[in-house]
Amino acid sequence: MPTILGQNQYGKAENRVVKITRDGDTHHIKDLNVSVALSGDLDDVHLTGSNANCLPTDTTKNTVFAFAKEYGIESSEQFGIHLARHFVTSQEPIKKARIRIEEYAWERIASSEANSKFIGADEVNHSFARKGQETRVTQITFDGEKWEVISGLKDLVVMNSTNSEFWGYIKDQYTTLQEAYDRILATQVSARWRFNWTDDEQRMPNWERSYEQTKKHMLEAFSETYSYSLQQTLYQMATRIINHRSEIDEVRFSLPNKHHFLVDLEPFGLKNDNEVYYAADRMYGLIEATVLRDGATAQIPVDMTNL
Repeated sequence: MPTILGQNQYGKAENRVVKITRDGDTHHIKDLNVSVALSGDLDDVHLTGSNANCLPTDTTKNTVFAFAKEYGIESSEQFGIHLARHFVTSQEPIKKARIRIEEYAWERIASSEANSKFIGADEVNHSFARKGQETRVTQITFDGEKWEVISGLKDLVVMNSTNSEFWGYIKDQYTTLQEAYDRILATQVSARWRFNWTDDEQRMPNWERSYEQTKKHMLEAFSETYSYSLQQTLYQMATRIINHRSEIDEVRFSLPNKHHFLVDLEPFGLKNDNEVYYAADRMYGLIEATVLRDGATAQIPVDMTNL
């Protein structure tokens, strides 16, 4: 039976690179997990086994580490742009490069009063602890002419202990859920946002500031929205980002509803006045949506928030 080769790509996944920048006695850490995927004139390597157009995946791995030294890591986005440009412009058979990066944050360990007299500061300049918050992510795609940069975060757990209701929904013979007029609203945020920067000659966004400000507006909207549904909160979070960050045209959220159910304490002669909850990890409602700037076209893949 005849067959046709479809979409294909290859590369080295999950290259863990840690870059230490030594600014005198003060050190700075960038901790990345970089995955490279290349595509182009690669039919022969599949159909005949010829490797003439194949850049070894080991070479892509080496390039990641070499570029960490050569260019440093100013931001995940900038580092991914350097890599994508290199693979497409240096290897004629490679027509497109996709770089996916997870970034793990570290924070400085505060010094004790006893130690501070030796270092003369409130923080140790070379000791760090991994932050237990979100993982920053980005995907850079380059085809030799245009860029696509999609950034975001995952595993950011947030909660409102009040100012959330859920009632007035459809009820049928299988509905048992009680209406709630004061509930906990909690979710583990997975978000992606697409930048409208597409040309290397145009002015790039300030990637670091853009990330911090986007996260700030996201969290402010979550905190300030009096919620009647997680869908409503999602829309407010995305709208706040688009209204305040001109460099972003599209936001996609995947928000699992981390349910908290009131525990029935009446068998013990106790009244539960919205104080004691059971935190359920399964099953969970999963709320997903894309919000676009007016006139923009959706381009973030639906499954990207699972990366």
